[in-house]
Amino acid sequence: MLIRTDALLCATLMHGEHGAVIRVLTAEHGLIAAYVSGARGRELRPVLIPGNTITVELRARGGSQLASARVELVTSRAPWLSEPLPAAGIGWVTALAAATLPESHPYPAIHAALGAALDAICHAPSARGWARVLAGYEALLLREVGYGTEPAPPSDEAWPDLLTRLDRQGAALNARLFDDRGRAHGQVMAARTQLVDRLYRIGRSSD
Repeated sequence: MLIRTDALLCATLMHGEHGAVIRVLTAEHGLIAAYVSGARGRELRPVLIPGNTITVELRARGGSQLASARVELVTSRAPWLSEPLPAAGIGWVTALAAATLPESHPYPAIHAALGAALDAICHAPSARGWARVLAGYEALLLREVGYGTEPAPPSDEAWPDLLTRLDRQGAALNARLFDDRGRAHGQVMAARTQLVDRLYRIGRSSD
């Protein structure tokens, strides 16, 4: 197998002295795990940041071994990781895909929604501008994997109603996709809880 395509980097886990296991979401092939050699080097460290758009070349190793990957940076989201709220948003939307989607199952709509959420987080004037896109991404992911019928939030939804929607979706995500799946998945939901708490503080500060 040889695949070369653009992908959204969803997770990076350093492995051994020199490599990393990455999870990337592609439009045509879904979520794919692969091993990147030299990941700790100066050239690759800024590339292998979750949220980045990369070009990835994947080669199958055969059997049950991970594919090997070569990566090139297309779009960096690193500049927004110095801001707590955008960093939390980027971390959550990528971790949600990495932790819940089955591998090698194409979800082109989720891929498009994740890309839109990342762009909104990085380029909207404030979190009030991208929280609605994030909620739409969560709702679509739940529908695509077979849980829930929640529609995307309307463009004129009031901020308190949007926060209530996020609470409702958080409960659905936890019950349907994370319940009893171990400590690592609990940590992913904890990151979402922290993000939503920050969004609630925005509402209180503007009252």
